[in-house]
Amino acid sequence: MRTNESDAPRAPLIGRLREAFREFAYGMTGYEFARHAVESRAAIENLFLLAVVGDMVGLPVMPPYYSLRVLPYVVPHVATWKRRVLREREFTDEHEYHLHGV
Repeated sequence: MRTNESDAPRAPLIGRLREAFREFAYGMTGYEFARHAVESRAAIENLFLLAVVGDMVGLPVMPPYYSLRVLPYVVPHVATWKRRVLREREFTDEHEYHLHGV
């Protein structure tokens, strides 16, 4: 059975339109939730690493015995965590200024 030649270029166009609509719907509904989840995870991870290996930045919280037991699991994240915690920040870095209701 022969396929119609006019349907061949139409299939990629429909796929691209479907993908564009999917991304648009995600941006309208789920993007803000996803960003909030990522920011919440980063904040919780900062607190965990601060409690476990806070002595690396000058804040000893836990006894070294427990820190050493968790250290093999934390080592891959220590360099980026230290960079994130010790970087200089402006006063307005922690706040997002949304214009809700404007």
